[in-house]
Amino acid sequence: MQGHPEVIDCLKELLRGELAARDQYFIHARRYEDQGYAKLFARMHHEMEEETQHADAILQRILMLDGQPDMRPHAFTPGQDVPGMLRIDLETEYQVRANLKAAIALCERHADYVSRDMLLSQLRDTEEDHAYWLEKQLALIENVGLQNYLQSQM
Repeated sequence: MQGHPEVIDCLKELLRGELAARDQYFIHARRYEDQGYAKLFARMHHEMEEETQHADAILQRILMLDGQPDMRPHAFTPGQDVPGMLRIDLETEYQVRANLKAAIALCERHADYVSRDMLLSQLRDTEEDHAYWLEKQLALIENVGLQNYLQSQM
């Protein structure tokens, strides 16, 4: 099935973003594990798996639309400490949210409702799960202090 070239190009960029988010969460999860923060490791490992699922769905759609996927993740700089990693991850989710909203509008313009619905599902996941959880973690650090927060993550 031939997809609209503009939609395919947009999906390719979304794919690269999802791959970058996956890799970012991968390094952050392993840093949490290395530092002994088992709860943060478990959550970020889960997020990494979800980003992989998002990337896979986009990859499948690109192939179905006869596109050639670009599997090179966008460049990113991982965080160095817990608050930094959480902030970078939240910034990533905000960027993903903006990119998804623009892509959904593009799919609407080109009447690609299947791609739109797939991206809507990912947008819900981004807003209601990923970004919301990260916002809560940063608020907890602010409210209870970094040391108390870190102790709760062991």
